[in-house]
Amino acid sequence: MKKIIIAVALGVSLLPGAFMLEASERSMGFFVTSVGMGNGGDLGGLKGADAHCKKLATAAGAGDRDWRAYLSTEAADARGVFARSRIGSGPWYNANGTLIAAHLTDLHLYNKSITLETALDESGRRIKGRGDKPNEHDILTGTPEDGTGYFPDAQDHTCKNWTSSGEGSAQVGHHDRHGGGNTSWNSAHASRGCSQENLTKTGGAGKFYCFAAD
Repeated sequence: MKKIIIAVALGVSLLPGAFMLEASERSMGFFVTSVGMGNGGDLGGLKGADAHCKKLATAAGAGDRDWRAYLSTEAADARGVFARSRIGSGPWYNANGTLIAAHLTDLHLYNKSITLETALDESGRRIKGRGDKPNEHDILTGTPEDGTGYFPDAQDHTCKNWTSSGEGSAQVGHHDRHGGGNTSWNSAHASRGCSQENLTKTGGAGKFYCFAAD
């Protein structure tokens, strides 16, 4: 907005360029996948999940960005890959240009922007939440609320690092901030299992968050 005011005050004829700059600064950098990959928690690892984000973003006209799935992995030596370390530094806007978070701290400690109305898919459509049929508010993350991979127990929270559609479990968030007494967008509870059927029974469809890391 400051750029536009300055252009008017100086009588400069660059106002259209100012509008284009403002629009480009608010280009989509966040979405919930409109569809999962259809094989439960087996996403083909982080590489497969990132490729799914890229594919959906490309179809929506935003394929020129570096898209990453918001997913953590676990490792026996506690050096798994953290979701928060994969997605760049922000800011991130949804498909409608609404600010989701300005930076990583805003996203993980103070975030109130991710809601049913703002956690849209790559085309700007709402994802079904609690009260819809079917409920699809369980979003795969594999992370506690701080965006790392550190859990106090020894259970699997990442469907074997996103390669299992059978054994294991997946930590999920609630994009609509409803259900079960835990309204966390990224760490509400664990799924019943990693099969597509179990993810559906828990209240999800194998969808996950995608962020632009550039």
